[in-house]
Amino acid sequence: MKLAMIGSGYVGLVSGACFADFGHEVVCVDKDDKKISDLDKNIMPIFEPGLADLVKRNVEAERLSFSTDLAASVKDCDAIFIAVGTPSRRGDGHADLSYVYAATEEIADSITKPTVIVTKSTVPVGTGDEVEHILEQKQPRERFSVVSNPEFLREGAAIRDFKRPDRIVIGTEDDWSKDVMTEIYRPLFLNESPILFTGRRTAELIKYAANAFLATKITFINEMADLCEKVGADVQEVSRGIGLDNRIGSKFLHAGPGYGGSCFPKDTLALLKTAQDNDSPVRIVEAVVQVNDQRKRAMGRKVIHALGGEVRGKKVALLGLTFKPNTDDMRDAPSIAIAQTLTDAGAEVMAYDPEGMELAQEIMPTVKMASSSYKAAEDADAVVIVTEWDAFRALDLKKLSQVMKGNVLVDLRNIYNPAEVAQTNLAYTSIGRN
Repeated sequence: MKLAMIGSGYVGLVSGACFADFGHEVVCVDKDDKKISDLDKNIMPIFEPGLADLVKRNVEAERLSFSTDLAASVKDCDAIFIAVGTPSRRGDGHADLSYVYAATEEIADSITKPTVIVTKSTVPVGTGDEVEHILEQKQPRERFSVVSNPEFLREGAAIRDFKRPDRIVIGTEDDWSKDVMTEIYRPLFLNESPILFTGRRTAELIKYAANAFLATKITFINEMADLCEKVGADVQEVSRGIGLDNRIGSKFLHAGPGYGGSCFPKDTLALLKTAQDNDSPVRIVEAVVQVNDQRKRAMGRKVIHALGGEVRGKKVALLGLTFKPNTDDMRDAPSIAIAQTLTDAGAEVMAYDPEGMELAQEIMPTVKMASSSYKAAEDADAVVIVTEWDAFRALDLKKLSQVMKGNVLVDLRNIYNPAEVAQTNLAYTSIGRN
């Protein structure tokens, strides 16, 4: 089938490349001339393992192409996916749908045959209705159908998630669009991936409900970690003990400095606003958002406490800046609030991240960047592990202590065994453990 992906960011590019790998003819469209020019040279706008090879293979097979011309790209397509950004709107936290509606306007001016219009972007309940209304102003009703097909891709594992998903959610209102979407995803039937067909509004809400629930699990185990520190328990054993219950499951029960990234922060806020607008408050999610926001700066204070309560004039090294490993995404990363808390208290902050330093430097200009973990740790009074990159899991702790000025190691991801660290001269602090 011939498909167009409007938006060549994280979701659009990964989805477009994977659809092309299934054998569809795909064009990824974006208004950013430089991004499209770079993609034509196989320069990726994001770091995602395996993406450059996947794009290159499908471009060479002439199944994948890139364009800035939306009108020409969508004219003969069987389905058009809208995968533009829906950031939090400044001032009120609502999802900013201006990019979605602008893309819809252009699509409405350009389609010339019956076409399925698919919202791949994360959008609040009722967005599909408005997309349909915009299209109706310029196109006869029989020429289009609007579908919701939310994505569930994890950064760092997006290609695997797309090709072997837990489920595919498709919100449709007619049999025609259901048949088209079934054909698009037909290759995944071979993997027996569950495909859930729902109403359009239900599909839109499923995405927000899923992210809010995962954010709740993260926040819950973080609060249990705080309690463990007070009562002398071990949060990792608590996590394992409850995670072995099949009703709960072990995923997203790893204590840390709080969630960040492109999805959880903005999606929980958007869900809150949708609930408030419909006079149906989701108080659990309200608490999750508040607790998570407070936790990030609390982790900065935890570092200060580990240094004796005073960091003015001291040097702190942060290992890991991105919100999670295997991505260069800095959006709402805990490192931002941690670094700001330390800087506000008078500390000099040095950092190293395998992929995120270029973007991080724009966000935290007062933080100095180093070329390696050990360079960041040179003459540091404390080293703080913020993101659990594999590169930090097997550090030479003896070498680390030798290059440091002080001896404080704060592990905000619990990637080291306290007993092993105790064999060095490092003063070790972790999350939810003695």
